[in-house]
Amino acid sequence: MKLLPTLSKNQRDHERQSRYYRNLIHREAKIGGELFGPIPANHRREFFWLEGDTWIWHEEWTDPKTKQQHIVTTRYDIRPSGVLKSQDGQGYRYIDQNETRNLYQAIKRYKSRVTAEVYGVPA
Repeated sequence: MKLLPTLSKNQRDHERQSRYYRNLIHREAKIGGELFGPIPANHRREFFWLEGDTWIWHEEWTDPKTKQQHIVTTRYDIRPSGVLKSQDGQGYRYIDQNETRNLYQAIKRYKSRVTAEVYGVPA
């Protein structure tokens, strides 16, 4: 009978940790989306570190004229041989030097702002 309360507490702890982690990712992603200028009304933009050497750019918006919703998700996987990019689950391709430089600058700004604004550590 003692096992049941332990499992219930472990489950609650796991759920609490999962919510905490999701909230952190959401805060980081919001900051990341702001790095590229003002976000228009009815527009959602996120940029965040997923894990390892993987970065995500996600954008959603509704065309005001056609009312059509657009969703674009770009995944960047950083490898020793270069940066691989995939959009909307399509195949990967290496990005050029200019896009690599822009991604690197975005990552630096992201890390600086997230470290200060989410975790309270001066950059």
